[in-house]
Amino acid sequence: MIVLEPQDLRAVTSYAAACAQEVLPLFEAEHPTDTRPREAIDTAWEFARGGERGKALRDTAWAALKAAKEAATPAASDAARAAMFAASAAYLHPLADTNQVKHILGAAAHAARAAGDAPEHLERALRLATPAVVDVLRRYPPAPPGGGRTGELLRTLDEELRKNFRA
Repeated sequence: MIVLEPQDLRAVTSYAAACAQEVLPLFEAEHPTDTRPREAIDTAWEFARGGERGKALRDTAWAALKAAKEAATPAASDAARAAMFAASAAYLHPLADTNQVKHILGAAAHAARAAGDAPEHLERALRLATPAVVDVLRRYPPAPPGGGRTGELLRTLDEELRKNFRA
């Protein structure tokens, strides 16, 4: 069992929200009246800043996932998935399971994918990670295999943060 304090969950959620926020315009340009991803990110920020970890996070995460499935383009879909991961980051489980790394880095990986695999976006995601986020990440086993290109980005972020992060 991995020990997680509320401040750990808030740090991870803040990181995920910051990553998702950067690519939200890609979704909103395609779907200007669909507020579901924005609401997921806003709810994630609210939790990260001291709000309640409750139903609103779950509901907005599911809604953002639905928006991702309905998106007109792959970039818009990945941007909405980043928002979904931002809201669901608060539900990182204290289990030594490789899939939990998705709660930590899923928003960053989908944001990088939404941005067209731009190396500078991956670099920004690495720079946004705080010592608290990397500390939590290092408590878990490495990211799981699979997941296509987004899975590759997830593993790249995971490897870089574990090995090269300096506070």
